[in-house]
Amino acid sequence: MAKNTLSFVCQNCGAAYNRWQGKCESCGEWNTLAEEDTTGSVPVSIRSKRKGRTFALESLSGKSPDAPRLSSGMAELDRVTGGGFVRGSVLLVGGDPGIGKSTLLTQATSLLARAGHRVVYISGEEAVAQVRLRAERLGLSDAPVQLAAETSVEDIVSTLSEGAVPRLIVIDSIQTMWTDTVESAPGTVTQVRASAQALIRFAKKTGAAIILVGHVTKDGQIAGPRVVEHMVDAVMSFEGEGSQQFRILRAVKNRFGPTDEIGVFEMTGLGLREVTNPSELFLSERDLGTPGTAVFAGIEGTRPVLVELQALVAPTSLGTPRRAVVGWDPSRLSMVLAVLEAHCGVKLSGHDVYLNVAGGLRIHEPAADLAAAAALVSSLVNAQLPSDAVYFGEISLSGVVRPVAQTPARLKEAAKLGFQRAVLPESARGEAGGDAGLSLNAINSLTTLVAEIAARGSRRGESSGSAEKSAEKNATPARFRRGEG
Repeated sequence: MAKNTLSFVCQNCGAAYNRWQGKCESCGEWNTLAEEDTTGSVPVSIRSKRKGRTFALESLSGKSPDAPRLSSGMAELDRVTGGGFVRGSVLLVGGDPGIGKSTLLTQATSLLARAGHRVVYISGEEAVAQVRLRAERLGLSDAPVQLAAETSVEDIVSTLSEGAVPRLIVIDSIQTMWTDTVESAPGTVTQVRASAQALIRFAKKTGAAIILVGHVTKDGQIAGPRVVEHMVDAVMSFEGEGSQQFRILRAVKNRFGPTDEIGVFEMTGLGLREVTNPSELFLSERDLGTPGTAVFAGIEGTRPVLVELQALVAPTSLGTPRRAVVGWDPSRLSMVLAVLEAHCGVKLSGHDVYLNVAGGLRIHEPAADLAAAAALVSSLVNAQLPSDAVYFGEISLSGVVRPVAQTPARLKEAAKLGFQRAVLPESARGEAGGDAGLSLNAINSLTTLVAEIAARGSRRGESSGSAEKSAEKNATPARFRRGEG
């Protein structure tokens, strides 16, 4: 038998070391190294005697049939997966505790089981009775879903191999699974990698679609080795704020569909309800007539989404002003603030800045720069922005407003929801066309937008005559030099 080899493996990134140390040099995390046996169950002397088999090679010019898909019965879930579950595919779903991962998968498996497909739900965290209680609360107790509470991968594979091949298998969660091929505690990097590999091999061999539920770390990343995300066919993140009823399923990786696609759900007493028009939901409680709010016309995957950006700029007595952001990149906010101060004469160094994306949605695209800048300036000068206008455009470091992709889709969504005007980059006017149905205000520089907003209102504590001077100052490029009063 081969001698057991012990090493210390980081539970965050999977890096291995010969001795224990407090800090992982690969990812920088502290106290994440755990002792594991990295020797497999088959000795190296035996594995080296195995002879390789020959296999046929094919050319690139051959035709391959489209992979058949299995619709889940939930339109939002099918949108994120690319049209349904592909036979033999493995999906990894991650999310914060209590966000609704088990609820989502319980509803999906129940719909498939009612459609006549064999569906198996394996829970490693809950007993069968607990899963039944959830199904009863959701009104799905009559669905013929096959349940089991098991953590041994070998027993799971052996059980699923009997009878008809299941169309969908849910493993909740992969961190609770363990296999006899490695000698480590469940949840360690070695066990998670080996268990995922065994389940993926079963899926590719039988054609069953498998969904693996993964825990997340304090940073929101899926726990376990990063190699698992490379092994699976799709990685989906279930996001949402605990205080909000909205839940967003986002595709981070998808070999059979578009990435960065989202599905929107609403958490209710009877489970998750699909939201077919997210823009209407995010704008349902808009603060009309309030300075510091702007509507951003964004794109999430292939879907246009309109969301409200809320900004608050308040004087501060602190030496270092606060910069608080919810739902947007803090580095992006710092860049917009720097451009406003350097090129537009907007002095924000003595103000606290708060920016919030309403509805719990997280924005990742730079097209939100123009809407964020409009909301910030509106709050600073106490000017109300038009309630029927949408904003989108990327701001460069020179203050130029750059075009963004899919302008017609953004304008079409805005017109459908009753908006009349759109503020967009000058270079995107031709792409928008004349059939947008909106009054287009194309701007080339951020200075123009700042001057238009400053002319609408007055600074807090200033008279109207002083406000006109301030607007004139913002509208005169010669006075934007640093240091002028």
